[in-house]
Amino acid sequence: MIVSIDEIQEEIIDEFSMFEDWEERYQYMIDLGKELPLIDDQYKTESNIIKGCQSKVWVHAEMKDDKVEFTADSDAIITKGIIAILIRVFSNQHPKDIIDADTSFIDKIGLKEHLSPTRANGLVSMVKQLKMYAIAYQTQLN
Repeated sequence: MIVSIDEIQEEIIDEFSMFEDWEERYQYMIDLGKELPLIDDQYKTESNIIKGCQSKVWVHAEMKDDKVEFTADSDAIITKGIIAILIRVFSNQHPKDIIDADTSFIDKIGLKEHLSPTRANGLVSMVKQLKMYAIAYQTQLN
């Protein structure tokens, strides 16, 4: 059964609402980062680094059965948690669904307002980059 992007976003909103404060939410994000499907070392290249992030974030995308599969890594624990959340939402989804996805869950969990301005910009860059991969794959499908 394929879980839709919206369903995954709802799960994340529910998970974040269980925590009382941001200290616990940050800890949860760090834990999610530890479970991140790690990028293969061969893809830790300059071309896979997301521009606009303060820390280094590498993302690799592959197309499997008309779905985009993402792997990633970061040299910063909070950033690794952020990309882990985004990959959970977008990985194994059809490119068109990724392109059309609404990412309002980021505001609903209050993520952007609890990040430093540079991290918030990095978050926007990560979303943009994941969508760019999806656009590239969608073009191949057409």
